[in-house]
Amino acid sequence: MLMRKTARIKNQSSSFITTALFTVAFSSALVGCSDDKSTKQATPPPAVSVFNVVTQEVGDYREFVARTEAFQEVKIRARVEGELIERHFDEGSAVEKDQLLLRIDPSEYRSTVAEVEADLKSKKAAASAAQRDLKRGRDVASQGFISQSDLDKLLTNFEQATAAVKAAEAELEKAKLNLSYTEIRAPFAGRIGKVNYDVGNIIGPSSDELAELTDVDPIYVSFQVEEADYISYRQQHQTPDRDPRDVPIDLSLRLPNNSVFPGKGVLDFADTKINRNTGTVELRASFDNPDGMVMPGLFVTLIVESTNKKELALIPQVAVQENQQGKFVLVVNDENTVSMRVVKLGRRINAMWVVESGLEAGEKVIIEGLQKVRQGAEVKAVEKNVDATTGTITSKANS
Repeated sequence: MLMRKTARIKNQSSSFITTALFTVAFSSALVGCSDDKSTKQATPPPAVSVFNVVTQEVGDYREFVARTEAFQEVKIRARVEGELIERHFDEGSAVEKDQLLLRIDPSEYRSTVAEVEADLKSKKAAASAAQRDLKRGRDVASQGFISQSDLDKLLTNFEQATAAVKAAEAELEKAKLNLSYTEIRAPFAGRIGKVNYDVGNIIGPSSDELAELTDVDPIYVSFQVEEADYISYRQQHQTPDRDPRDVPIDLSLRLPNNSVFPGKGVLDFADTKINRNTGTVELRASFDNPDGMVMPGLFVTLIVESTNKKELALIPQVAVQENQQGKFVLVVNDENTVSMRVVKLGRRINAMWVVESGLEAGEKVIIEGLQKVRQGAEVKAVEKNVDATTGTITSKANS
């Protein structure tokens, strides 16, 4: 009996302890849940940066890989032989039209001019003497004192002397021309490159080019268009009598560093035939380049845009994401709730994407804090500005 009573007391004590522990644990769990709930309720919505969607007039466009060319380009060469004695420019500098660039030793050519001038005087004196002899011969021939044969000889002498004068005059002109070639001048204004011969070198017509002079204002941009596209465009926009250069398009230039060249170009040249090897027609655009920023030989992107434009939305590139459905953005509505919006993108303009469908002006897209949010979440939207050229994000206050 005593043993049964002792066992019953032990069982009751164990049950009491278990119940007490369960009660404490359950109470703690309730307190923990209450604390978590209050913590969640106290957590503010995450802050994100948003951009107000803007619109811009955009037309249909195409991009072409193009190459820049100088408006004028000439290789400076020596036309007479001699020692190079002077240089009057710095390599890579700008020069003016008719500016003296190089001088070849003129001593020999001055001597030649003096020699030919003396010979010309002698020829002229001989021609004058022959003319007087002919006049006297004709006077006495009328009186019968000279035969016709002698008169013919006098006439021949005069004609030969006259011809000798003309030959001497031509030699003098040539000698003076060669003397002028000892001064090498710029045929047009431009920038001159590296000199291939130093002062003291003997140069001549057989020598390599002395330097290269280029004029890059305006700058030419050459590109090729597929024959089918060219014919289609001519059919849509031109009549047979219309100049193919007179077309309603805007031309702009994107440089190798992805910056857009300021100013618009004009279509300057369209070839008159299709290249049978490539199936393309060559066209050329011209851009004003007063600062010489664009140099010849660059690979650039020529952007051809229609002048018939429509208002389309523009958003920063940083706002665009992509999944299996395609490209999308996160939009914050008036209730500060996030929603996903699939968009159809068009061309890229500097740091901005053209949105052909999916967004309207005034809507707010998230540009910073994308990793903090998901669709349906509540956020605190902070409006910011985006530089359309560089993509730099700044606060409204700073701007």
